[in-house]
Amino acid sequence: MRFIKNYSALCLIICLFSVVGSADQIDSSSKSEAKLSESETRAPAETKAAEPFAFGDFTWTPGGYGPTESGLATKYFTPELRIDTVYHYSLNNPVDDTISGSSEAFRHNEVQVTQIGVGGDFNYKNVGFRLMTQFGMYSTTTPRNDPSPSKGAWDLSDAYRYISEAYASYHLDKMNGINIQSGIFMSYVGLWSYYNFDNWTYQPSYVSSNTPWFFNGVRIQFFTSDKLKIEPWIINGWQSYGKFNNQPGLGLQVLYRPNDWISILGNQYYGADTLNTPDRKRFHTDDSVMVKYHDNPTGVISKAAASLTIDAGCENGGGVSCSGGTASSPSQYFLGFMAYNRLWFDHDQWGLTIGGGAIRNPGRYLVLMPPINGATAFSGASNLNPANGTVYNYFTENPGDTFDAWDSQITADYMPTRNITFRLEFNHRVASVPYFSGPGGVTPPGGPQGTPGSLVPIPAGWTPDLSTSENRITAAMLVRL
Repeated sequence: MRFIKNYSALCLIICLFSVVGSADQIDSSSKSEAKLSESETRAPAETKAAEPFAFGDFTWTPGGYGPTESGLATKYFTPELRIDTVYHYSLNNPVDDTISGSSEAFRHNEVQVTQIGVGGDFNYKNVGFRLMTQFGMYSTTTPRNDPSPSKGAWDLSDAYRYISEAYASYHLDKMNGINIQSGIFMSYVGLWSYYNFDNWTYQPSYVSSNTPWFFNGVRIQFFTSDKLKIEPWIINGWQSYGKFNNQPGLGLQVLYRPNDWISILGNQYYGADTLNTPDRKRFHTDDSVMVKYHDNPTGVISKAAASLTIDAGCENGGGVSCSGGTASSPSQYFLGFMAYNRLWFDHDQWGLTIGGGAIRNPGRYLVLMPPINGATAFSGASNLNPANGTVYNYFTENPGDTFDAWDSQITADYMPTRNITFRLEFNHRVASVPYFSGPGGVTPPGGPQGTPGSLVPIPAGWTPDLSTSENRITAAMLVRL
């Protein structure tokens, strides 16, 4: 890949920047959006507006945890290094070691690297950019969930495969700061961060796992005070490298933190995100509240917090309806929630999280396609049998197809420093239809055959072994520098 060929050059550029000297960082997310500083050009007596959300410590929030400072920071570059190593064991014990139905867990009974992130934030006066790679499992599993590259040429999946964040930024010293950013940036729809190190659990509930981790487009962050951010988006689509049809997606994020014990996050979205069906419009609202209800640094329980996320959405037009569906135009909507309670112990060195959630998604338009015979979001796993002209159905995504699911998690963390987390987790997941990898797995004998998701022409016949439930144990070692 071109990206790999040029990777040594990228490392050289980063090293050159790292010897120049120190400066402020533009944060990459709604949890820590810092202003670029022009203090060297201002008169000493000039009063600066308060930094957004700097009045309190919000590292207790999902997506907010991390090192308090970087010992590697220099004047024009603040580096960031991440590695996510993990071992998953599914009690279904699939013969092909393939886990289905998750955007975080992919292989059974193996030690794997989910993500290797190398990058950071470059700043010069009010101009900057952020870069973060996604080598490891994410470089394969994230692009396969995006069908938009099948529209047109230039292989967008390969073009962006190794990048999780890459955007240019320009800061205006207006109000408490305005950032204009263009490129690939994190969404925080569903509350949890794309990076498992930042979260309370490794496997989030369906509301987070099935909603966008990133957007490709433009956002403008208006910090109207040090407590409020208003962020409109113009993006290619719903976690997509390209557009599905002819119109962009439009969205708005509002983050309000009136004090350091509560955080309120709202995300609203509108777009046309069914490939080659421009008349079908998607509406989605994702809203979270997080409350820190206990804070005693010297106590046995040093902190306690809870989160609640509620999502609702639907699709209308192109053969489906938001409500009042009929046989010719079934109702197609998404309803879901997830709720978690988190405890910290012994000066925040230990953590315990209990929670879970549920979704209802007729039409399955946000359900992750199981990788049956290598199926992707574009290929699906229900196609025409060329031998006799009939349709076979490994897993359908037809209008009105039912899908209900719920899950629960318990997660224990050991965090000896702010740079490393050792995590042990148990997940119980249930679906109303066969969905998770069963003992027989979802890969034909000898490996994937034919085009992704296609009918497997084995004389004795082959079908994937899908189960309605999964119990999984996860052990992870997560590092952020």
